Amino acid sequence: MKQPRKHLLCLLLALWLTGVLLAGCAADTADANADLPVITVGCDNYPPFTYVDSDGKPVGIDVELADEAFRRMGYRPEFVTINWAEKNELLENGVIDCIWSSFSMSGRADEYTWAGPYMYSHQVVAVMPDSDIQTLADLAGKTVVAEAGSAGETAISEDAGLSQAEYISKSVQTDCLMEVAAGTADAAVLDLTLATAMIGEGTDYANLAIKDELNAEEYGVAFRK
Repeated sequence: MKQPRKHLLCLLLALWLTGVLLAGCAADTADANADLPVITVGCDNYPPFTYVDSDGKPVGIDVELADEAFRRMGYRPEFVTINWAEKNELLENGVIDCIWSSFSMSGRADEYTWAGPYMYSHQVVAVMPDSDIQTLADLAGKTVVAEAGSAGETAISEDAGLSQAEYISKSVQTDCLMEVAAGTADAAVLDLTLATAMIGEGTDYANLAIKDELNAEEYGVAFRK
């Protein structure tokens, strides 16, 4: 299918500036959207951006933005939770039409055709609160985890201190937090938004802390070249 890239950036900016949230109207438009052409959106299990609720339905910030953006452009998005490490192959083979899941544009400008950026963030380091790790330099010789194929993995390879750590890749970022909480890793590198949603009082990882920040990054929607 012809990929609906044109004008998507302007539409994303408009949605972001007006703070569009669509959970309430999704049910009302479901019947009207049934006959629209389908665009398959690849996403990660990555709350609060994209994840599956208790009913097995894809939900999250990016799901709402994508649903509204493509609906306005005359498409009906179908969200597919993918193996993040296989995203490029799935996109190239046409299994998915685009990747929309807090996907960092940093260092990937030539790999895809982008719509964006529509959001800015950065990577952070999560540790146990009693850890002696205070800065990135303290991670040399430590065990560090990140999601395979993520911006966190790239940050580990490019940072002087992190690159001297023993790196272990995990399939999803929440598994990285589990490793740190269990004491099987000294630190996890992950996105700030996910970290602030999953770490702190009232969360599943109230015993973890955010210690340092890495380079800023831009999120966009990736299409095949």
